[in-house]
Amino acid sequence: MAADITLDDFTTEARAFLDANAEKRPAHNADDEFVWGQGDDGVAVLEDVDRDAEANALARAKQWRATRFDNGFGWIQGPLELGGRGLSAAYERAYGQLEAQYVTPDTSFFGIGLGMVAPTIVAHAQPHIVERYVAKMYRGDIVGAQLFSEPGAGSDLAGLQMRAIRDGEEWVVTGQKVWTSGAHYSDIGEIICRTDPDVPKHKGLTGFVVDLGSPGIEIRPLRQMTGGASFNEVFFNEVRVPDDHRLGDVNGGWTVALTTLMNERASIGGGGIGGGGGIASGTRLMAMLSEFGKVDDPVLRNRFAEVYIGFQVAKYTNLRASAKLKAGGLPGPEMSIGKLALTANLWNVAQFAAEVLGPRICANTGEWGTYSWNGMLLGVPGLRIAGGTDEVMRNIIGERVLGLPKEPDISKNQPFRDVLVGTQRSEG
Repeated sequence: MAADITLDDFTTEARAFLDANAEKRPAHNADDEFVWGQGDDGVAVLEDVDRDAEANALARAKQWRATRFDNGFGWIQGPLELGGRGLSAAYERAYGQLEAQYVTPDTSFFGIGLGMVAPTIVAHAQPHIVERYVAKMYRGDIVGAQLFSEPGAGSDLAGLQMRAIRDGEEWVVTGQKVWTSGAHYSDIGEIICRTDPDVPKHKGLTGFVVDLGSPGIEIRPLRQMTGGASFNEVFFNEVRVPDDHRLGDVNGGWTVALTTLMNERASIGGGGIGGGGGIASGTRLMAMLSEFGKVDDPVLRNRFAEVYIGFQVAKYTNLRASAKLKAGGLPGPEMSIGKLALTANLWNVAQFAAEVLGPRICANTGEWGTYSWNGMLLGVPGLRIAGGTDEVMRNIIGERVLGLPKEPDISKNQPFRDVLVGTQRSEG
């Protein structure tokens, strides 16, 4: 049962908490509008962060989440018996709008754990496992990671090969995961393993929650072309996982994975734009055109219009999806639209910047607002893969949203396969 408090009283309580624990942001006025050459020019989507600085930022984020939780604002929609407030999404939105008015630590470290892993644990774990982990995740005591992709099974998740073999009341896990965001600072992870190799690939998978500090786990950073290393490869060498940490039924891991993936795409698709500073609104891009004397270039003006329209369409599509969630619905395949739109829009922005800036985007001359765009240009391809490639998103939208026929499986169509490789032979 929800706590008995009106929204007005809740807002008053939240404002008093924030006044006591955070600094109010300066009021916005017309003089604060974006001006080319002033402030931070960073627009990277996958930043190169110093590990010591990252650790300090994580400590501040954990402290803030603990403070929020202990004062009743860490898990506003969570059940009372698990430490939540038992309130509706309206209260969550009200608090989020209030906190945005204050200077608080960056809590993006918890995005994957709270946006993807925690909902899956709540939906599929045994009650005592939910009780053990979820409230601590919301308090910031532990950070969660998602470990799905493998070197030979990225977008084809059902093709994964990491094995889990049952040994009494434990499972012995051996294999490799890759492209795991935040694994180096995470405490627990959600993994999907192959538990039966003799059934169709979707049917032989099982999900688990694993302690990333367990013996036999090795986490190695992966350097990306932006220069950063926010991703990792994680090796499991006969890691023992208790059976009570299993998510869902044995060989029922595909359902578990879909729960996570739908929440993942909702989280990515509804996310903010890296770099801010008026990218989605077009302010920064228009200022770039003006700075480099290209406002009257008809081709670039047309490209600018396309970028702006893309962000506006995505905004209204996301609002429609958010309305469904606010009404009590669950993330569905339509969330793939938001994810695909975000990466497409950012790709268009990066290409637009490259056309305007030319060689400036490749060589760091120290000129404000030029080489900084290199971080977006090199980072966007990673987003087009993360959470499902653009090609996979299009298939999901076509088949599960629009109801189009499934894409032909060329592995079962020898003539079609021969055409693709140029070896089809005439008959007769």
